[in-house]
Amino acid sequence: MSSHFGHRRRYWLASFALVACLIAEVLLRSGALSPVDQRLQDFWFRWQGQRAEARHVAIVVLDEETLATYPDDPLVFWTDRLAVAVARLREVGAPVVGLDMLLSISPERWLGKLGGEMQQAARNYDQPFREQINSGQLVLVATRSGSGARASDYQLPSPDYLLALPGFDIPAYIGLADLLDEGDGVVRHYRVAPVVAANRAAVEDGVPVLGLPSLLAVRAAGLDPQAASWLLGGRQVSREQPATPIPYVGPPNTFPRISLKQLLAADALRDPAVLALRGKIVLLGAGAGLGDDHFTPYATSLFSGRGRLMSGVEVHANVLESLISGERMEPMSDASRVISLLILAALAAFVFAALPAWLGALLWLAGGLLLALSGFVAFRFSVLMPVSAYAVVSALVLLSVLGWRLTGEERERARVRQMFGRYVSNQVVEALLQSGNRPELGGQSQVMTVLFSDIRNFTTISERLNAKEVVEMLNTYFERACAVLLAEGGSIDKFIGDAIMVEFGSPLPLPDHAARGAHAAVALRAVAEDFAGWMVQRFPDRDLPAFAIGIGLHSGEAVIGNIGSPTRMEFTAIGDTVNLASRLEGMTKELGCVILASESTVLAGGAAVLCGRSELIQVKGRAAPVRVFEVLGVQSGEKIDA
Repeated sequence: MSSHFGHRRRYWLASFALVACLIAEVLLRSGALSPVDQRLQDFWFRWQGQRAEARHVAIVVLDEETLATYPDDPLVFWTDRLAVAVARLREVGAPVVGLDMLLSISPERWLGKLGGEMQQAARNYDQPFREQINSGQLVLVATRSGSGARASDYQLPSPDYLLALPGFDIPAYIGLADLLDEGDGVVRHYRVAPVVAANRAAVEDGVPVLGLPSLLAVRAAGLDPQAASWLLGGRQVSREQPATPIPYVGPPNTFPRISLKQLLAADALRDPAVLALRGKIVLLGAGAGLGDDHFTPYATSLFSGRGRLMSGVEVHANVLESLISGERMEPMSDASRVISLLILAALAAFVFAALPAWLGALLWLAGGLLLALSGFVAFRFSVLMPVSAYAVVSALVLLSVLGWRLTGEERERARVRQMFGRYVSNQVVEALLQSGNRPELGGQSQVMTVLFSDIRNFTTISERLNAKEVVEMLNTYFERACAVLLAEGGSIDKFIGDAIMVEFGSPLPLPDHAARGAHAAVALRAVAEDFAGWMVQRFPDRDLPAFAIGIGLHSGEAVIGNIGSPTRMEFTAIGDTVNLASRLEGMTKELGCVILASESTVLAGGAAVLCGRSELIQVKGRAAPVRVFEVLGVQSGEKIDA
């Protein structure tokens, strides 16, 4: 058998795998697959629920209950209460407090516009709050609109509060509260410095640079906010690092929290919940439902609908917790991704090529579920696996293999079926196709068993029947004969008048070719005996000789291949093995037996072949005599699979 087809097949499959990986990698890097992976990762967040315990960050929330306690006071006048809250947090041991509320106007300025006694009364209203700002343990927030390349793009706290900053150092004590929008409104990533360096270069000295969580983490660690990078949570964090996935601790309300009302109570410093804030970085901000709510992975759905929104202060708390704890959601490295994609593509190519199209499609669907499960397992270990890229690779490979079959391999398979389908069993054809090899057109040597059989007294029979009846007789007999020959895995080479030439072990090699030939010969003899009764019934008054056949078997090496002229070729076997099998069939009448097998066939067939008398005969064309055996039958047992 030739391996040319196998080499070409492997070449095409490898090409499909490489091209599929290239396309998937391009789609992944371009962001075309991001929506799919984002949806899956959102689902994994919801499925896992609470992922970890928030150990470093707590929230003081300005909630509906607190607002209801002071129903007549506008929020602009709450700075005195905020000063009390911050002072108590410092007293219980909070190292730094982040105020996630933009105080763009102070009560003093607001009342000062009224003039007169109101202006005089408001002069020192914010003194306690300014003292907390000046302590260096309170971090304020600002927001940005536009690109951030101009000072006017930033909305800062009131100038009264800016003047209270230690050293009037805006970048060191004011963080940006901006959240990163993915384009679909869901907050999944954060930036250490929300404004890119190129945009803030001209205004960096006078505007906030770091995000609120980043600045709080740096200040809590006692590091320099002006540095280019910091060691936080055992990891190096750079202000210019790209957008980083937020490793959310859990769904909304996962972080430990207390109400601002609880912190403002007279006995707050004896409250166990307040005392539990010792050593924690505290964020103070508006609770859910007060206008600062955001979509996070916990608010999305894989198909439709929305879940609970998360307050902005809790989003900041998640980022801050990850920076302090060192928890990260790391995308797969480029090397790991490319290598695993290549492995999957190669495996998919060879598996899909070996399966029917419908089974390959079902396998792809099942593989998609397995990929999603694998992605979730990786997610549990804080690795973001691009499931979409793997699904695209396997889909492209499947489509490529199907297209290749339709345009190339299926034509080749159809050609093989056309060449051999009429002469060998379907099992042999399928085995030949699955083997990946094809018989060489130029011919090759192969060990096989050749069977010849013809009808005795055929000349006399044909003289006593008309042409139509002769054709009817031959077609009926050949139909029955071919059935048993094909059942044993024989390849019907040709019909020569009333004779049949059959090979066992061609075109597909068979280790038990001799045993198959013996079984087929015995079965063919039974067919002939039964057909003799059919002849009597069909032609009762023609005085025909009794229907009988002779069968010759010989095993050895023969040459198989396409033989003939350029205008007409056929796949056949030639050589001494074929000639001797034909000679033995001719000797059956002379020796008075139905089945005559050479010694090589009997030895190769083993003990299952039951023999009668043995003769040493001289065969025309051979110098040495040949030992032959009359085959009486085969031992009963399990039928040989064709």
